[in-house]
Amino acid sequence: MKLIMVEGEVSGKRYREPFSKGVLARSLTRAEMDPNRAYTFASQIEAHLKKEGVGVIKLDELIRIVREKLREEDEEIAEKYGLWKSVRKCKEPLIILIGGASGVGTSSIAFELANRLGIRNMISTDMIREVMRKIVSKELLPTLYESSYTAYRSLRIPSPPEFDEVLIGFRDHVDTVSVGVEAVIERALKEGISIVIEGVHIVPGFIRKDLVDKNNVCMFVLTLQDEDVHKGRFYSRCRQMWARRPLKRYMNYFGAIRRTHKYFESQANKNHIPVIENIDVTTTIDSMMKYITKTYGSEEDVRKFKS
Repeated sequence: MKLIMVEGEVSGKRYREPFSKGVLARSLTRAEMDPNRAYTFASQIEAHLKKEGVGVIKLDELIRIVREKLREEDEEIAEKYGLWKSVRKCKEPLIILIGGASGVGTSSIAFELANRLGIRNMISTDMIREVMRKIVSKELLPTLYESSYTAYRSLRIPSPPEFDEVLIGFRDHVDTVSVGVEAVIERALKEGISIVIEGVHIVPGFIRKDLVDKNNVCMFVLTLQDEDVHKGRFYSRCRQMWARRPLKRYMNYFGAIRRTHKYFESQANKNHIPVIENIDVTTTIDSMMKYITKTYGSEEDVRKFKS
């Protein structure tokens, strides 16, 4: 049986590889198509190409055919597939920064978004902080050894009554960890590695502007306006068997966490960073995908979204 070959281009060099139903099906699952349905659809594309007598097909033409067939079946899946492909066509590495107060779901969203985009590298700012703790002593930077919302307890100089000590400690804590975050971003850009970085230390205004302003660096802030929903996230997290963090600690400091939450919002608005209400995972991911495509996608899609 004669194979159908797909012709693509990487770094100016052309290559050919056999058409694979499995590869196409995985691409479709990135657009949230059911795996079984995705494989069936991929088989239909293969049958269509054979019927047309296709021996070699350019990758862009294959994508066009897939999108046309998808529109006939499911317009929403077609749009999501198009967004994903637009991002995949870009030559620069994609750096995604997801910030938000403790408990709003940055780690869960980072995992889902990385999976949607096919990004294999993901790191939490908590991990960056742990590395920094091994390098810098507690005596030198005491707030580094606290949680973001309890950093005020280690301030050497008490804050004046008219200032919010929680936010003073939070800012000191974030400012320190941001040095490590910037180093990870710089390394990823230098090595051409796409990565998702998430955590409470991704605060607008604290990471160097020359890094954040790059077209291939996208920052988001997640929020939860309803305090009961926010509390519920902590109950859900601590109920899981692998959780090591006690619920009581979160509840004792919930007021401080909500103050950092409001600070995230104010900083995002001040620095023109997208704020996304993270109630539903699918809605959140879809919003982020559209924004990423608008700022980072292929030139053709950027023009389409800006028009």
